Amino acid sequence: MRGDMVVEPMVAIPKVIHGVGFGIDPQEQVLARDPSNDVVSHHYVDQIRTDEDIAKIRQLKPRLDVEATDARESRMREIFDGILEINMQGELPVFAPWDRIVEWRGAEAPLLDLVDRPDHTHAILERYTTVALYQLDRLKEQGLLGPMQTTIHCTGAQTDELPGAGFDPSHVRAADLWTYGMAQILASVSPAMEEEFWLPYAARWFGRFGLGYYGCCEPLHHKIDLIRSLPRVRKISVSPFADVEASAARIAGDYVVSRKPPPSLLAHDEWSPQAVEKDLRDTVAICARHGCPVELILKDISTVRYQPRRLWEWARIAADVVGAGVPAAA
Repeated sequence: MRGDMVVEPMVAIPKVIHGVGFGIDPQEQVLARDPSNDVVSHHYVDQIRTDEDIAKIRQLKPRLDVEATDARESRMREIFDGILEINMQGELPVFAPWDRIVEWRGAEAPLLDLVDRPDHTHAILERYTTVALYQLDRLKEQGLLGPMQTTIHCTGAQTDELPGAGFDPSHVRAADLWTYGMAQILASVSPAMEEEFWLPYAARWFGRFGLGYYGCCEPLHHKIDLIRSLPRVRKISVSPFADVEASAARIAGDYVVSRKPPPSLLAHDEWSPQAVEKDLRDTVAICARHGCPVELILKDISTVRYQPRRLWEWARIAADVVGAGVPAAA
């Protein structure tokens, strides 16, 4: 797909690292609408009902499986020798406790507990944050953080601000990397509640890294001021559910508007290139008006109605819109 993106002449192969996680897996039932599509509905079992259950979030010890990593690297070099460079990649950690909490508890109980059991909620978040930071330290100590970072979440990671001074590719620090974080389930709560039950924990994480990307599918147009309090953030997600005008007005050129155009435009019975073009032109014009740098990231595609050409046409339209720019104000 001829998108406007950097494609490095290499293949990043993950090292085999054990002990990365939180010691608790989702228990769930799934329901598929289309058996050939891996996008399914989930019903999660609440596994952290009591304060005692919080101990299920365990502090594991990351370690490199040298033999398995060497075997993987050897196999990849056999496949790509003379074609592409191989880079063995370490961990690139993300901070998304609320996404994990929903998988461990379902959506309803955590939201009710914000009001009914705030201490229980804070205890879960504190435990998660402590474990996540512990793992980050162990990964750094063992040289298991990844030096080759070409993307962050769903967007390009190219920057002249990273890595930091004193960079050692054999012992990468969090300060040499991008990170990203989100709290998607909190889309349905007030800014004040998000400030209490999210920002203090997120700030501890983001402060460790060189740069940060914030957000995913949640609408953030009314919470930009909260995000400003997080250290190192450079890009903010403006999802299909967000108000683009309000987002750009509050971002005011201080961050990159990482716009996720509605993937639903690819899912209608009838494909409408005109609707795609209007959506993209409106976004580009809004961001130009507010002085915001903007990137267009098509993601979260559940279906293209078995017409993959829609993806190619979307990319062509986006290229035309960006290439045309925005007419100067009269």
